[in-house]
Formats: sequence, C-alpha cells, structure tokens
Amino acid sequence: MASASLQFFAFILALFGVFGDITATLLPNWKVNADVGSNIITAITQMQGLWMDCTWYSTGMFSCTLKYSVLSLPIYIQAARTTMVLSCILSAFGICITTVGMKCTKLGGNTDSKSHACFAGGVCFILAGIFGLVPTSWYTREIISDFLDQTIPESSKHEPGGAVYTGFISAGLLLIAGVIFCTSCFKKQQGAWIYPPKQHHFPSTEEESNTGYSLKDYV
Repeated sequence: MASASLQFFAFILALFGVFGDITATLLPNWKVNADVGSNIITAITQMQGLWMDCTWYSTGMFSCTLKYSVLSLPIYIQAARTTMVLSCILSAFGICITTVGMKCTKLGGNTDSKSHACFAGGVCFILAGIFGLVPTSWYTREIISDFLDQTIPESSKHEPGGAVYTGFISAGLLLIAGVIFCTSCFKKQQGAWIYPPKQHHFPSTEEESNTGYSLKDYV
C-alpha cells in the first residue's frame, strides 16, 4: 500500500513536471529586458523565447514576432529547442507508460509486467528531466555571461525570465518522479532476489508405491 501511494505521489509530480515543461517550451520570456528610458510612460519590456520575440508596452500594447529562420539562431537556442521538445515527448511517454505500470491501476497484466512498465516510465522521466535541465542551464549561462560582459551595452543586456525558472522546476520534478518510480521497482526486484520463493518437494508416486510394497512384504 505504501509503495502504491508513493507511486501515485510520483505520478502527480510527473504531471506537474510535464505541464511545466510544455509551458516553459512555449513561453516567450526566456530572456527579459526592461528599458524604461527617460519616461515611465514609454517603458518597454522586451522578451525573447525559443520560438518568438515579444514586446510589451506600458500602454498595454503587445506584439510578437516568430523566429522563422532556424539557421540564423545562436547554437544554444537551437539546442534548447531540440532538447526541450525531446523532454516534452519523453515525459509524455513516461506518463502513458507509468499509467499502465502503477499498482493502483488495473492495466498492464501481472505484477512483473507492471513493475517493468513502471521502471521504463521512470527512465523516461529521468531522461526528460536531464533534457530539460541542460538547455535551461546553458541558456542561463549565456544570459549571465552577456550580462557580465563589459563590451555589451546596458540596453542589450537581459535577465533570465520566468520560462527559465519554470524549466528548472519542471526538470527537478521529473527527475524526482523518475527516481521514485525506478527505486520502487528496484526494491521489489531486490527483495525477490534476497528472499526467493520456497520450493516444495513432493514425493513421486513411484516412491510411494515402492514404500508401500516394502511394508507389505514385512507384514
């Protein structure tokens, strides 16, 4: 029962991780630059994401421009696109697989099959967390290095946006969920190795007949 509750808790964490992963991939605020200028009325907030660049004005106007050209983008943005999409796909696969392998569901067949499905789903979550953690770390490193670069003007410097923090949190949730699923299955298999099922030996019918025959002879 405790293992089933732990798997359900890990499944909830994985769901939050998947939703956060997809949200971070689609959000346009990976980079944020606030340019107030000389007047607060003309303040502009520029945001850059993986797929589009957006500008928000203090008057309430909002405009976005899609990044159509892939080859013109920096290498870390191209890598972030690829790895974040892979992270979303793997986490979605993990949700489907663990739904079959969880103890609280009636899918997946016998106990061994459900255990293997849970382990496979946990591996998917771990890989999804790694694929989500790498681009967010690389993206943050590029932002910090540009911010500390003295040759770059202040108007061109950015700070990490909400999408980066969402990506970090989602990757952590997916990693925790994957470790819980893999650990629960591993403990069960290890217990089966340490305490193997007892084998009951029953005497054959031939031995019983021979024994009965010898007793009759002595009588």
